[in-house]
Amino acid sequence: MKLLLRADASPVIGAGHIARVVAYAERAVARGWDVSFAGATDNAEWLASRFAALSVPFLPVSDWASLAAGFDAVLVDHYSLGDVRGEVNAAGALLVSLEDDTFGRRPADVVVDAGFSPAPRPADGSGVLLRGVEYTALRSGVLAARARRSAVSSAPLHVTVVLGGGAEWSGTVSVLLRALAATGQPFAADALVRGEPVLPVLSAGQSLRVTAPHPGLLDLLATTDVAVSATGVTFLELCCLGIPTAAVQLVDNQAPGYRAAVDLGLAVGLGEAGSLEDRLPEVVSALGSLLTDAGLRSSLSSAAGSTVDGLGADRVLDVIASL
Repeated sequence: MKLLLRADASPVIGAGHIARVVAYAERAVARGWDVSFAGATDNAEWLASRFAALSVPFLPVSDWASLAAGFDAVLVDHYSLGDVRGEVNAAGALLVSLEDDTFGRRPADVVVDAGFSPAPRPADGSGVLLRGVEYTALRSGVLAARARRSAVSSAPLHVTVVLGGGAEWSGTVSVLLRALAATGQPFAADALVRGEPVLPVLSAGQSLRVTAPHPGLLDLLATTDVAVSATGVTFLELCCLGIPTAAVQLVDNQAPGYRAAVDLGLAVGLGEAGSLEDRLPEVVSALGSLLTDAGLRSSLSSAAGSTVDGLGADRVLDVIASL
């Protein structure tokens, strides 16, 4: 089988699409498939470096007739490319399209929506529909971190704040760090963020380290007791790892995932990022509960870990192979 992966990353788009296609690359290469990638990896270089380790070549982005020629299937994880099924099929390949509710939706031979509770989807002539969280595709490093995580909490609690890949979110991180400090509870926190967030005044027993997103994130998460995250791909990784998480809706396309995560008891909800400042006492209270209530953390961890197993790439590749 020859598989082409098409996705982009940027400071605006974020890195989640690259994280997902890396998961597909890992599992397809493990099957002996011939895998290539086309797209921009700005702001996600540390994720895209995995392609080189897998000997996955980068192809220049060109018209679909040229790009898809010679491939059995093209997997697209992109919100802006529109309806490309006709062009991909004309080049002799199946189109596999990843969507998040209405975002990235297009007709395809195989449609994948790994949402917690996908909404009804209008008929658009698509072929196989693979819908539900069981189709969540996570990188091998996440699955390895899941296997080595300890259920024993540290003292003080290790908190990791990871919120998108763009520098534009540093202001939101600033508010979250201020709320975290305002709980008055002891913690040792790592904040992974681009840009320069405003650091809060810390109380006794509180410590904070700020770094840019880096390849050591999974090693960090393997020892994390509590996380603060947006409800994108990283949140799914946190669920798989069973890390009790306070979730923020960072952008509009995260709204369905955010609502479902809170409703299913997979996270403590902090609401929309744009209103955090106005609701600071509420945010402080929610974070304080997560830091002080071991029973709440245990409940969130159990629910999240049992909901997301991260093995979705193999389930999707099985379908592609059958077609």
